[in-house]
Amino acid sequence: MSQATKTESQTTTLNAAGHEVGPLMFGRDIFVEALERAGVEVIFAYPGGASMEIHQSLTKSKIRTILPRHEQGGSFAAEGYARATGKAGVCMATSGPGATNLVTAIADAFMDSCPLIAITGQVTQSMIGRGAFQETDMVGVTLPIVKHSYLITDIKDIPRIVAEAFYIAESGRPGPVVLDFPKNIQQQKAQPVWPTLDEIKKGLRGYNPDISADEVALNEIIGLLEKAERPVIYCGGGIITAGAAPELLKFAESAQIPTTSTLMGIGGFPETHPLSMRWLGMHGSAVANWAVNGEYKQRLDPAEPAVKLKDGADLLLAFGVRFDDRVTGAFSEFAKAATIVHIDIDASEHNKNKRAHLTVHGDIRDALARLNALIAKRGGIKKTYPAWHTQIAEWKEKAPFRYTTRAEIVDSDHMQPFKKEGEEYIVQQMVIEELWNLTKGDAIITTGVGQHQMWAGQWFKYSHPRTFITSGGLGSMGYGFPAALGAKVARPDKQVIDIDGDGSFLMNIQELATAYIEKIAAKAIILNNQHLGMVVQWEDNFYGGNRGHTYLGNPDNRSGIYPDYVEVCKSFGVPCERVVYRKDLRPAIQRMLDSKTAYVLDVVTPYTEHVLPFIPAGRTVADMRW
Repeated sequence: MSQATKTESQTTTLNAAGHEVGPLMFGRDIFVEALERAGVEVIFAYPGGASMEIHQSLTKSKIRTILPRHEQGGSFAAEGYARATGKAGVCMATSGPGATNLVTAIADAFMDSCPLIAITGQVTQSMIGRGAFQETDMVGVTLPIVKHSYLITDIKDIPRIVAEAFYIAESGRPGPVVLDFPKNIQQQKAQPVWPTLDEIKKGLRGYNPDISADEVALNEIIGLLEKAERPVIYCGGGIITAGAAPELLKFAESAQIPTTSTLMGIGGFPETHPLSMRWLGMHGSAVANWAVNGEYKQRLDPAEPAVKLKDGADLLLAFGVRFDDRVTGAFSEFAKAATIVHIDIDASEHNKNKRAHLTVHGDIRDALARLNALIAKRGGIKKTYPAWHTQIAEWKEKAPFRYTTRAEIVDSDHMQPFKKEGEEYIVQQMVIEELWNLTKGDAIITTGVGQHQMWAGQWFKYSHPRTFITSGGLGSMGYGFPAALGAKVARPDKQVIDIDGDGSFLMNIQELATAYIEKIAAKAIILNNQHLGMVVQWEDNFYGGNRGHTYLGNPDNRSGIYPDYVEVCKSFGVPCERVVYRKDLRPAIQRMLDSKTAYVLDVVTPYTEHVLPFIPAGRTVADMRW
C-alpha cells in the first residue's frame, strides 16, 4: 500500500514504513536532489572527469552553480558564504588535483569551526587503490582536518550520507565534511529512499551535539562574580557560531563586565559599546591585554625581569574560545592571576592549552540564556566594580589604537615616482578608518592574511556578528577576495569589501573573472606596499631588517608598481583605480562603494609601517610594544 506524494523535483511514493521513495534515478541525480533537500542554494564547483556527471545534474537543478576559476577560490568562496550565513557552504571539485586544491580550505574550515561540505569526484571503485589517472585518497588526505568524511560505496546510501553530512557540519561545533563520490556510483540507477531528520539523528550513535551546561556550574559562575573585583569576559568565535551575541550582550550588561574578544570573535560583542575593550592578543588592543594579564613595564629584552605596574583580571570568563597561542602568548603566563572559567561545546578544548579552574561543557547560547535567567531571578548581580571600570577607562585613554601621518614616506622606492610637493601620502590605517566612516560600519569585511588583516580588525569597528570574515587559525593568504564573493552571494543586500594586501590578493586574482561573469558586486581594497608586509615587520624586529625574499615587485624597476593592478583588472572587465595621495582617498572609496559591479581600489602604501601593538610570538604582555 503506497500513497503518491510530490516534492519540488521528483514524484515520490510512501512505502510501508512511511518513507518517501523516489522513481528510478541516476546516482548523480539522487545526489543533487539530496543537496536540494538539505537546503543548498548555491554551490561553488569546478568540473572535471570524475565530477562532470554531477554537473550534468546541476544544469537541471534549482541550485545556483557558480564556476570559480580555481578550486581553492571556490572553496574559500564557500567558506565566505558559510561565515556570512551560518549555513554550510558547499564546494565541489573533480578527483586528484582538483580535490587536493580544496585541502587548504578544508583545513581552514576545520581550524575556524566553519560548516563546509567539500564534494570530490572519485575514480570508479574498481580503480581505487591502483594509482589510476587523477586518483587521490581524499578520505586519507583530509583525515586530520575534517569533522567527518565519507567515501560513498553504495548508491542506496546517498540520501542518508548527504543528510548526515549537513547535520554533522552545522551542528555542535561546526566543521568541514568531505563527500568522496566514485564515478561509477554516479552512473548507477536506483530508487532513493529518503530518511527523516529524526532517523538521521538516531543513526549517528555516539554523536550528541545538544549539550547543556550543568546547572550547579552556572550557579557557581554567579557566585564567582559576586566575589570578584576585576572580572573580564573573553569571548571567541563560539559566540558567533552559536548565535549567542544577544545573550552575551545581556549578560555583560547585567553585571557590567568589561568584554574582549578573539580575532574570530570580532562582532560577537559590539565594539562601540562602553564595555568593549575590542580584541586581544598579539596585535590586539593594549587595554584588553592589560585587563586580562595586568600592566607591565615594557621590556625589550625578555631576559629582563617582568615588572608589574597594575593588576589584571582576577576572574576570566572564557566563552567559546580555544586559548589560541596568538591570544595567549606564553601559555603559562596568560591570565596568571585570574580564576578561569571556560564554557565550550567541545570538551576537547578544556585544559588543552590553558588549565581552567572551572570547565563547563555545553552550548554557549543555552548557557548564557540560563545564566541571564538565574541573574534575573536573583534580582541582578549585587556586586559592582567601580575601581575596575576606572582602571579600564585609564588604560583606554593611555593606549588607544593610533597611527602617525607624515608629509612624506621615506625608504619606499615604489612611491618615488609619485612624489609631489605638498602632497600627503596614505598610510594603511587611514584607509580602513575612512572606509568605516563612509559605511558607518554597515558592511561585511573580508581579509587576506598579513598586516592588512590586523589593521582591518583594529580600524573598522564591528557591531554585529558575521561581519568580519577572515582566515584566523590557518592564516591562509588568498582567502580575502574569494571569501568576499561567497559573502556577497549570501548577502547581496550588504556592502562586502575585501581588505587585502598585494601578496594575498595576487594568490587568487583569477577570481576576478568569477566576479565579472557571475555579476557578483564584491569590492576589494588592496593596501599595496609591494612587500610581504607582516614578514617584513618580523624581519625588521628580529633579523636586523635583512630581506629574505619578501619583495614582491619588479627587482629591475623598484621605482614602480608591479604588477599593474589597474591593467590586470581591466583585462578581466572589473573597474580598478589607483590612489596615491590622501586628498584623493575618500572620493575614491566612495566611488568604489557606489559601484554596482565588482570594483578594485589599488592604494599605494609604504612598506615601513608596522602593526602596533605587537606581542612577539611566545612572549608575554610585558614584551608588548605599543
